[in-house]
Amino acid sequence: MAKPNGKTALVTGSTDGVGRDVAQRLAGDGWRLLVHGRNRARGDEVVAEIKASGGAAEFLQADLSELAAVRHLADAVQRTTNRLDLLINNAGIGSGGPQGVREQSADGYELRFAVNYLSGFLLTHLLLALLKQSAPARIINVSSLGQQAIDFADVMLTRDYSGMRAYRQSKLAQILFTIDLASALAGSGVTVNALHPATFMDTKMVREFGKPLSTVKEGADAILKLAVSPELEGRSGLYFNGQQEAKADAQAYDAAARQKLKALSFELAGLKR
Repeated sequence: MAKPNGKTALVTGSTDGVGRDVAQRLAGDGWRLLVHGRNRARGDEVVAEIKASGGAAEFLQADLSELAAVRHLADAVQRTTNRLDLLINNAGIGSGGPQGVREQSADGYELRFAVNYLSGFLLTHLLLALLKQSAPARIINVSSLGQQAIDFADVMLTRDYSGMRAYRQSKLAQILFTIDLASALAGSGVTVNALHPATFMDTKMVREFGKPLSTVKEGADAILKLAVSPELEGRSGLYFNGQQEAKADAQAYDAAARQKLKALSFELAGLKR
């Protein structure tokens, strides 16, 4: 049984795959875990496993394809805890495979952009005050090596849709957001970094469309390095490929592109600048 360390973490998408492994390992190190997912039965199962091992956890249910649900999740977090030391934006959906078709979120946005990027953008902003209050705190955006420049003339990909392109744009959007937010948070005690945890991890999503090339543990190791390693103390606005610092797509370092995305995201999420 791990001794409680007084710290609280929210890991989105932590009822399965790499998010589940990360949540369980953090709990094993004494963190209080806010477990998130869409499925209550799976969420209750993860919480029960953590508690059976002597850890502390609660389940918070939300479908991140709906911005109203993201707001409800942020409210639930603030009702559940008075501190948040770690936010891991891990929840996401894949490309839909070679035959992936364009889908829309409840708010009318392209689904992969909404789930993989915009939900995390909104959730992070809604929880920033709590993170700053808990500083030093860390934010981690779980992105991907698969990245493609955002077409600002057709962000929602209404023309020539490709599920892979939609996925890659949503993942690059996370990195643009990471770099921009790091600048805004300078001096606050809150850091934010992004990473590609591992290639084709052995998860349900990967197995549906191809052969796994790495383990969930490899991906979790990379996420946990950004989450808890002293090496990352005070370091922010970075992108990692696994456990190695790396360069993202060139658009991530284009200040004008980041400002375009920021302005659009505030508008779509219904946030005030």
